[in-house]
Amino acid sequence: MGTDTPAWVRDAVFYQIFPDRFARSGRVGIPENPEPWEAHPTHHGFKRGDLYGVVDRLDYLQDLGATAIYFCPVFASAANHRYHTYDYYKVDPLLGGNDALRQLLDHCRNRNIRVVLDGVFNHAGRGFWQFYHVLENGTSSPYRDWFHFDEDRLHGRRPFQPYPSEAVADELAAGAASREAIGYAAWWNLPALPKFNTDCPAVREFLLGVAEHWISFGIDGWRLDVPNEIDDDDFWREFRVRVRRLNPEAYIVGEVWSNAGRWLQGDMWDAVMNYQVTVACLGFFGGSRLDLDLARQPSSFSHVQPMTADEFSREINRIIHSSSPDITASQLNLLDSHDMPRFLTCCRGDVAALKMAWLFLCLLPGAPCIYYGDEIGMEGRHDPDCRRGFPWDHSVWNNDLREWYRQCIRWRAEAGTFRRGLVTVSALNADVAVMSSSADTHITVVFNTGDQSQELRLQDVNGSSATLHVAGRTAKVIGLA
Repeated sequence: MGTDTPAWVRDAVFYQIFPDRFARSGRVGIPENPEPWEAHPTHHGFKRGDLYGVVDRLDYLQDLGATAIYFCPVFASAANHRYHTYDYYKVDPLLGGNDALRQLLDHCRNRNIRVVLDGVFNHAGRGFWQFYHVLENGTSSPYRDWFHFDEDRLHGRRPFQPYPSEAVADELAAGAASREAIGYAAWWNLPALPKFNTDCPAVREFLLGVAEHWISFGIDGWRLDVPNEIDDDDFWREFRVRVRRLNPEAYIVGEVWSNAGRWLQGDMWDAVMNYQVTVACLGFFGGSRLDLDLARQPSSFSHVQPMTADEFSREINRIIHSSSPDITASQLNLLDSHDMPRFLTCCRGDVAALKMAWLFLCLLPGAPCIYYGDEIGMEGRHDPDCRRGFPWDHSVWNNDLREWYRQCIRWRAEAGTFRRGLVTVSALNADVAVMSSSADTHITVVFNTGDQSQELRLQDVNGSSATLHVAGRTAKVIGLA
């Protein structure tokens, strides 16, 4: 089957924004009582960043070189991360409401910046109207099939427990099934997140209608939250058809931390968040600096370990060739995100590791994605620490790192054959990997992750060779201005 991934993604540089933590505008007319911006973030505190604040900072993003923004959820929710959606048709009033998104999209369109929103379609928040309606009315509710309810609760023989007692909460933490313990299936047994029943035709139509609504509103695509947990290929096929009917260039990217070949056949999603590349970059560029206890915290990262150049090159080449060239060139490649400790912190603050990894990501096929603040040296351990407020005081920025990010983005623009998928990675020794284009032998990048300088002999396809000096913990770019 052929693929029709959006052409613009192959040239894009994404910037991921956690809306509550990027920038305040002072324009949201709700009484202020925010968590202090510079304070350590908490699970329940709101720092009160908003979408107008993003509009005010578009110059910053353009100067950096970002051409697309991926937003964590923006819809009405009782959580600062907004994965607990209670109204899919309203932008959260704390973010400025629908008007703020309208202004953001208009300003981004004028700057040729694309906008992708987070779609949380596997589960809702417990404040979601249809869910609450069932809690109040049981079997009398027309929405009783929208979720996976326990029959005893539906018929009033036992009470629902959306806010469970301490004893029930302990049962859930110990692994008790949420449907039995609280009366409905909840994502990861979290009572605040009732799981949709996507076998219900009304639910399917509701979710597909939400997807269509915001595409028509002007967004450029969807990042799908835990979409593999909607274990229904026909649902995702219809999702693609209906979204693409409204915008043939809409980007559909799923959050899957492991192999996602099932959904990347050209009839469902365009790409995934490429955490397999994240793992490889942590292993090779982090190397001996890697804090394994920290890096392995996300359950999907339990296999992170230091890598030699040979192990790294074999893994990257496997990833590159595991999908069709169109899919590979459309993957969302990232070093970290809101769901894991920051790359720099995983590497114990080693800026050299981050610099090499960012250069590699910029030249790898696919769209590189910056998690807000990585470019100025923001650190953070696991949630909520990885979701700190962006420090707009320039005196605390690592400006050399930010300039490196800008330079790598410029190199990416020059190295067209790399981002089109014509690239190979090979090992010279345990510490040195070489990245080259199979279509343009004049561009070569050498990564030395060892502590010592190395004198390396490189040979081109014509048999000519040259000696190259590469300092320890650095990368050398040949053939790009």
